[in-house]
Amino acid sequence: MKRSGAADLPLHGGSVPAWLAQRMTRLGTAIAEDVIHHYGRSAFLTKLSDPFWFQAFGTVMGMDWHSSGITTSVLGALKRGLNSRSDELGLLVCGGRGRHSRKTPQELLGYAEKTGLNGDFLVRSSRLTARVDNNAIQDGFQLYLHAFVVTTDGEWSVVQQGMNAETAMARRYHWHSSSVRDFTSEPHTAIVGEHQGTILNLVDARSKAAQQAVLETARESPDKTVDTVRRLVLPAHHKVRSRNVDLKRLGAVLAVAHEREFSDFASLLLLEKLGPRTLQSLALVAEVIHGAPARFSDPARFSFAHGGKDGHPFPVPLKTYDETIGFMRRSLDAAKLGHSEKVDGMRRLDRFAALVENTGTPQADFEAALAHERDISPSLGGRMVDRVSRKASPKSPSQLPLF
Repeated sequence: MKRSGAADLPLHGGSVPAWLAQRMTRLGTAIAEDVIHHYGRSAFLTKLSDPFWFQAFGTVMGMDWHSSGITTSVLGALKRGLNSRSDELGLLVCGGRGRHSRKTPQELLGYAEKTGLNGDFLVRSSRLTARVDNNAIQDGFQLYLHAFVVTTDGEWSVVQQGMNAETAMARRYHWHSSSVRDFTSEPHTAIVGEHQGTILNLVDARSKAAQQAVLETARESPDKTVDTVRRLVLPAHHKVRSRNVDLKRLGAVLAVAHEREFSDFASLLLLEKLGPRTLQSLALVAEVIHGAPARFSDPARFSFAHGGKDGHPFPVPLKTYDETIGFMRRSLDAAKLGHSEKVDGMRRLDRFAALVENTGTPQADFEAALAHERDISPSLGGRMVDRVSRKASPKSPSQLPLF
């Protein structure tokens, strides 16, 4: 078992406006469906358990690239979009923030009754993940969000988030059932948050004596050690800056979308004539669907798909967003009828962008790209919330009840 990494998440308040939440539901559902179509439900859970991918996933949907709000908003969008098609897609999103977390047990039991899964085992797993992260790991963070995603095969992924009242920072925890062998010996795929110094972690492999004293579940000797292989540091500043972005990768995306020799071929791959701005968004969405894990080290880059709701790096281009959703929906609907050319075109587009990146394409001129996006924003229906979200009060999220 290995942690997939760690990241810092500034705690942000505010809410997602309806005009963005509705689009996040449609695009998030389409991306999830595309991943499941190509790679299966297990692969989608694997992606959810990767904090780097999760942050890029939320960013490409127009959320603030660095903030804790991505967690609540992405999971809410997935629950709205995927649960209505649970029978078709073979998975269910349970729980959520605050009061929604209290419904997790009955949601799991209802799904188990419908699918023949072991409901008691799923409920116990849900409770244990919450108790481990809220009680066994005393790192100053109190949970206020718990989401449990389960498939008809009984595989599950948990994403939960806690807050530190003193620092106004959030920490996100990721779990994946395929990685859990012992709930009391470093079971996470990742713990995301700012380094807090020395903490009491009762699921550390070295804490067996303490486990035996205070944890009912401490019954087996730890047999594996987890290593942090990647660390994502998300700064407090709201603006997207050039140093937050892999400029070579962004340069390849901009070249594919805006340089004639590349954009014509990219449109051919997608079997549909598309404008350069939509190609830019689709190239980044294609990378979220098909990209290798190592490509998500700079989630800020994915904000060049659909901007950010607070206007950073630029307002959300609603016309482009809707064209992206429309293309995704048409492709997926055609694939259901046996015509997979368009949906397969997204994979070809991702490979083509990577090829362009490796052919010596120059780095993006960040300031020029940013200025261009802001110049064309009015023509694309650029929109953001009426005012920038203020920093959340440390007392604003309700603590997660450990049902």
